[in-house]
Parts: sequence; C-alpha cells; structure tokens
Amino acid sequence: MMGRKKFNMGGLPDVRVIQTASKLSRIVLPGLLALCVFAAAGCGGGSSSGGGGTTTVATPTFSVLTGTYTMAQSVTLLDTTSGAVIYYTIDGTMPTRNSHLYSAAITVDATETLEAFAVVPGDTDSAAATAAYTFNQAQAATPGFSVVQGTYTSAQPVTLTDGTAGASIYYTTDGTTPTYFSTKFGTTPIAVNSTETIKAIAEASGFNNSNVAMAAYTINIPTTPPTITASDTGNGAQNGAQVVTLSAPAGTIYYTLDGSTPTASSQQYLAPFLVDTNLTVNAIAVVGSSASSPATQAFTTTAVPSGTVAWSEEFSNTTGSNALPNSLIWTYDTGTDCCGNNEQETYCAAGSSVSPCNPSSPNAYADTNGILNIVAQNPSSGVYTSARLKTEGLFSFQYGRLEARIQVPESQAMWPAFWMLGNDITTVSWPACGEIDVMEHIDGSNPGNEGYDWTQGSIHGTSMNNDNQYPSSAATSFSAATWHVYGMIWKQGQIQFYMDTPTNIYGTYTPSTQTGTWPFDSGPEFIILNLAVGGSWPGDVDGTTVFPSTMQVDYVRIYAN
Repeated sequence: MMGRKKFNMGGLPDVRVIQTASKLSRIVLPGLLALCVFAAAGCGGGSSSGGGGTTTVATPTFSVLTGTYTMAQSVTLLDTTSGAVIYYTIDGTMPTRNSHLYSAAITVDATETLEAFAVVPGDTDSAAATAAYTFNQAQAATPGFSVVQGTYTSAQPVTLTDGTAGASIYYTTDGTTPTYFSTKFGTTPIAVNSTETIKAIAEASGFNNSNVAMAAYTINIPTTPPTITASDTGNGAQNGAQVVTLSAPAGTIYYTLDGSTPTASSQQYLAPFLVDTNLTVNAIAVVGSSASSPATQAFTTTAVPSGTVAWSEEFSNTTGSNALPNSLIWTYDTGTDCCGNNEQETYCAAGSSVSPCNPSSPNAYADTNGILNIVAQNPSSGVYTSARLKTEGLFSFQYGRLEARIQVPESQAMWPAFWMLGNDITTVSWPACGEIDVMEHIDGSNPGNEGYDWTQGSIHGTSMNNDNQYPSSAATSFSAATWHVYGMIWKQGQIQFYMDTPTNIYGTYTPSTQTGTWPFDSGPEFIILNLAVGGSWPGDVDGTTVFPSTMQVDYVRIYAN
C-alpha cells in the first residue's frame, strides 16, 4: 500500500525503559539508537556479538516462515531466553544494537528480508536469524474512463471506474503521474472544459497498485461572437447616453472602447455599463483554452454634452401608492451581517417575506412623491431590519460626475451610505476592486465625533485607506439631518468629493497623493445605497436609538464629464 510506514523513523521516538534482574537500565530509542547503562557490567558493542558470558542467548524465531505470499503478513519475533531483547533489520543487512528494537508485530506487505538477533546482559549474543518473504500479489485493475480520450466541442464530465472491489482511485489533470497523495476520485465527475490529460492509478488492500491509466482530451468549443446591444429604455440612460450590454452563449467576454481588437488581457465584461461619448465597442468571447471568437464591433455615436445628465434614477412613482424600486436598476444584498463589521441588521429585499422581513412593511420603497425610502425597523426585541440596494450586474459606469440628493437619519447606531464598488469584486475581491464612498454619516454624538455634525467621502484600495470629513471641524455650521446633495467627480487619475454644489470640493485624490494601488482606472463600478444598523462602527443600538429610522433619496444622477 503506497505511502504506509512500517515503523517510526522520524520525529522524537518513544523511550522505553526495561529493567532486568541484573539491575540493567536500558534506554531504547527505536529505529535510531540503543544506549545502555549497567550498574555493574559493561555495555555490549555495536555488533551482533557481545556480552562475553558462558551462556549463549537463543536465536530468535519468526511466527511466519520464509516463503512466497499474496497477502500482507504480520510477523512476530520470539525468543526463548528470559529477558532477551531483539534487534532487527528489514533490508537483509546484519542487525546491530543500533538497529530497530523489536516491540510489536511487523507488517510485511512487500518483498523483503528480516534479520534478527537477541541479547541478554552478561550472556553471549544470539546467532542471527533470517526470514525472506516474497510477494506475488495480484495487481489492481487499471482504472477506466467514462469518456474516451479524443477531441470534443463541449465540456465533458469524466467518471473514473475500477474493476477491483474496494479500490481507491487517485488522479491528476496536469499529465503528471498520480500517487497516493494525488486527488482521490469520489463520485462527482471530473469537469473537463479545457484541453488536459488525466492520469489515474488504483490502490486496493492486498493488491499491488494498478498500471497508470491515461486519457488525453482536446476541447475545442466553437465560440460565438458576443452580441452588443445599446439601450436607453427603462434603464436610466438620458439625453442620448446608452447602457451597453454584452452577451455570448458561452465563455468570458473581453472588450475595448478605443477601437482596438480585444484580447484575453483586455477589460473583462462583468455588467452593463454606461456610454455617454463617441466610441467604438469591440468584444470577443473566450471559452477555456479554445481560440477566441471573432470580434464583434458596435459604434456609439451620440456624445452627451459635458455637465448634462447622462443617467438618472428619479424614483418616479405614479401608481398612487408605495411601489418597489425599479428592478431593471436595483437588486439587493440580503441576510444577517451580510458584509462584515458585526452589524446588527438583517438586510431585506424589497417585498421579501423571509423572516424577519415583512412585505407589508417593506424596508425599501418609492413613495408617491418619488422619494426612495430605506427604513431601519425593529420588528421585535433585539431584531433589526433594513435594506441595501445595489446596481451590481445591472448597471455600472466609469468616469463622470455622480451625485444624489439625500436626507439621512440621525440616531445612535444608524449608518447611512451612498457608495460604489468595482464590478471586478467577483474576480479580484475587496479592496483590490476599489471602493468609493461618496457619503457616509454617523450621529454626531458618536465617541470621537462629539460636538458637531459631519459627513465623509473616502476611497479604498489595496494598501489604500483615505477619507475626508465635511466639514473638517465644528467651526462650520452643518446639519446632516436636512436635505443635501452628496457628489463625486471621477476622471481618469482623479476623484473629488463635493457637498451641495460641484464647486464646493472638500477632498481630492490622485494616484500620486495616495499610498497603495490605485484601482479606479481599471473598469466600471456599481452604485450602492444602504442604511446599516450597529456594528463595530458606529456602535450598537442603545436606549437612544430611534426606530423606525429612514434614509430618503430624492434622486441619483450621473453627469457627463
């Protein structure tokens, strides 16, 4: 059986102390060293003979005789001389007092020769005994593949089987020879969706390992060029701007916006994105290791004048009653403490009936005045609900002036925010994807911020964590509890935050002014609106916390730069 050890050869060995009638204390380190200390007699040397006494120790015997076997054997070493200690080797060499000390049955499952002799202090060492074992085991059957090797135009699910009862199959997919330490095949087929070679070997108790089986698969999936669609219907696009969607029946889509031919190193498509200027979209699809598709090209020819609204969400509602937010634009993060920070709320999707969410009292809705309401509620003792809306997978943009008119609640544990994350959070994770916080606010009574009201704009990337507060001190009168416009101007290599008007800039960031990796020119980002409850920052609910507390949003707009 591959990988199994017959005895301890590494680490710190067990120490055994054996007392004899002659007051011998022998400290034995199995497999490494045998030291002896005598009270009145010398210690034997490092050979198979010693002692010098007139009595010769009996020669050891083996419980299993020399012979040929097809199954593993458990061999016991015996000696008829009282107090005898036995040393042995398994490679046919003459044992010494530095050889392995016998203490338990030896498992023999391969062709090998045991040599052993016995010692008793004060007596002459025994003669050496020999037992040679030959194994002639049957070999485990060679594994089989449910899909024969060859060239395929689609991904293949490959199952490994073996004709030996109880056999375990180990395999590799990189063409290397498998061992006992390779991946063990279970019941789930191996998904072969790119060109690769599978090698497999079977191992079973009482059998020699099988021959190595091999199957080489070439996967050439026909790749259909992506489809490029541009629309300004129902998705917030305004004044000639369009939201571009790329799709393909299979593969990963890569695209460029400068007219060049895309490659697998180009921008990866992850969500629809806003186009508000003259440009050319080129896209390809790549499946596994197959060649990429032909490029698809689409022109967008309408340029939105700088300073003009290119996209907006006005939360219009003409139904005569509260309505759910536009599902073409907004989706939701849901669940308890969905996003770290030890928050206390359960985020609910609009209209969710999953407890503790209540569709008759939604946490996110557009009222009849065209205002988005995000409501933090306390439906029962110690239970808090709220909402976190996002455009992830539905809408994103890169560069422009983004702003929202918002009124935030002011109460301990309330944390309203208007912010963005990179589409590539699904491929590079946070913070490498880049985070832009246009507005964050906590109550002015929060420890460390007593005495004045404030809001904050910040950016986060790998080894990058910077923020600016507005106002910078209590010297400026400011109340976050009234309506304000919170905005950001995003250009290549620069992000600026402003309050109420684009001329009121209170924070400017560029790659040269920041430490860490600047991720904000790597691709589009999506928008998030949420009201968190409690957590490590700004602290948990207490007796002063107001429920319900509501964050209201009049609009979200993007202006062409």
